[in-house]
Amino acid sequence: MSEPLKDHAMVLQKEMIADHFHRLEAAPETGDKVVYTFVPGNLTELVRSFGALPLLPEINALQSGMRGKSRDYIAEAERLGHSEDVCTYVKCDIGMAKSGNVGPIGTRLPRPDLLLLSYTGCYTFMKWFELLREEYQCPTVFLHIPYQGDGHLEPEHRAYVVKQVKELVIPALAALTGRQYDADRLRENLARSAQAEDDLVAVLQSAKRVPSPIDAYFGAVYYVGPIFSAFRGTPEGVAYYRALRAEVEERAAAGLGPMTPVGPLNDQRYRLVVEGPPNWTHFREFWSMFAEEKAVVVASTYTKVGGTYDFGFRHDPSDPLGTMADYCGGCYTNLNLPSRAEMLASYVADYRADGFLINSVKSCNSFSAGQLMILREVERRTGIPGAFVESDLVDPRYFSAANIKNRVESYLQMIEARRPAEGAL
Repeated sequence: MSEPLKDHAMVLQKEMIADHFHRLEAAPETGDKVVYTFVPGNLTELVRSFGALPLLPEINALQSGMRGKSRDYIAEAERLGHSEDVCTYVKCDIGMAKSGNVGPIGTRLPRPDLLLLSYTGCYTFMKWFELLREEYQCPTVFLHIPYQGDGHLEPEHRAYVVKQVKELVIPALAALTGRQYDADRLRENLARSAQAEDDLVAVLQSAKRVPSPIDAYFGAVYYVGPIFSAFRGTPEGVAYYRALRAEVEERAAAGLGPMTPVGPLNDQRYRLVVEGPPNWTHFREFWSMFAEEKAVVVASTYTKVGGTYDFGFRHDPSDPLGTMADYCGGCYTNLNLPSRAEMLASYVADYRADGFLINSVKSCNSFSAGQLMILREVERRTGIPGAFVESDLVDPRYFSAANIKNRVESYLQMIEARRPAEGAL
């Protein structure tokens, strides 16, 4: 199979992440401290203000899936007794650890010096870090984020998170690194985050144009990679998002669409909104099913798991601890189901979408629970029928290409049939 065609920004972020993995591999020799944490609600700016390096198990797992390594890792975890129903990110990570802890780009990953768990709506995260704590016997800090059961966080919820950061997270990082908390350095990091967030939002909202210069699901998983993982608040992150925005704006000005695995998608027949994570083991094949039908995704919820920036949130350096609390509470997995349905319905309207599709992931309860309710509610609000397909995160056993392709094609045919006849009044 030929190499997939990629935007320059996709290549750039791949190089950035590879450099980060090489630095992680060298950490035992350089003395850099390593903090394992998760994507939703991560405190990357704070971790880096102490000079520590973040490492995110979800990123390891999805990269392993894209590189064809997850099948063996999952099999190893299941041999150790983990159920088929357990989140496949977890099993991939555990299997990787038990197989030498060689990361997705072939570098050996360091043991964690600290496990920093931000709980933002995914119960599995807690069990995952319990397993890692047993494996590595290292300190663990649990940052509990109140769930947005009523659609927002109350002031006391915010104060509760700030108190935890002050009394639990900062002391743990200080003890780990031997450094004192530096509010000025944190503010500098947060200012850089806000700058990158501005550029990312400009990129995501460029999909309101016709044709869209981006694919806001398949393409955007590359775009959000740096800001969701190790580069938020860094000069490298700022430079990346500045370059990405310039590239996308140039493409938009020329009336061009995004690059896809089957070539440039300039002729766009369908505009879709997508809910749920993508499948990583067959990512290119999954994307091609849409691109071949001239379908572009103009908005997605998965690209909000690391922050709902397009709804106005920016990290505020004038209130460093408070703004981190706001960020954690507003991540997509911490939103209640009515809020998620409202987000999807607003995307359908604001991005002039022809339809919306849910990819229900077998082993991801934080996304999949309630998706049928969300589907019906978005249908009710928009008057547009939705589509529903099923796959998994990184377990190739649960990707049925023929079944998914048939559903996607049938759905697009239905959209076509509902359109007014060309030339009709």
